[in-house]
Amino acid sequence: MAQEQAGEAGEPASGDVSDRVYAELLTRISEGEFAAGERLFEQALARQLGVSRTPVRDALKRLAAEGLVDTTPNKGAQVVSFTAEDTAALYELRAQFEPVACRLAVPRLGEEDLAELEELDARMQAIVAGGHDPAELTGLNNAFHAIFVERCGNRHLAIALQALFRPAIVTRTFRQYDPRSLERSMQAHQQLVEAALAGDGEWAEAVMRSHILSTRHATAGTTSDADV
Repeated sequence: MAQEQAGEAGEPASGDVSDRVYAELLTRISEGEFAAGERLFEQALARQLGVSRTPVRDALKRLAAEGLVDTTPNKGAQVVSFTAEDTAALYELRAQFEPVACRLAVPRLGEEDLAELEELDARMQAIVAGGHDPAELTGLNNAFHAIFVERCGNRHLAIALQALFRPAIVTRTFRQYDPRSLERSMQAHQQLVEAALAGDGEWAEAVMRSHILSTRHATAGTTSDADV
């Protein structure tokens, strides 16, 4: 704790502490504990987390760089919020680039990747069958999509998509889904697993594009969703 308190005197915070604070704030945002537009006060967060303000400040700067938090001089930080136009732009970009990443990734998927995709899909199907927990479903969904991005073999494409995914963390599309939309989303995940197991990148690309466009229509009119 001495390292943490030293931050108040202007010394850099421990990297481990800053990473821990960042991870905690990211989790709270992704699970909806901090809502879109909510103000984030350094002093209050530092007190809650038992750290100095320096690692909190560092974490907020990192979140701002990733598009999750807006910072305004003399006003502090707040969780980003999206207009309908913002959401439409995110969908348009993802529909253009994520299917390409999916096609590139399929031939590169190893046995562990395929097993993880199957496991994530099975867990999502079980959650939906059990009445579904939107927060847990969103986390599993993000991990599912991330596999294709991380294995696409194109560093620049992966970085661009990860930048698009980060703002989507503050949104929780599954909370707005009607039963039919949720069913379509789960069916798309199953088809993506099948395409991956078959080693068919073009099939996976087509399914991913349809999946994203379907989600766009499923959530049309909302201003706080951008993940699928």
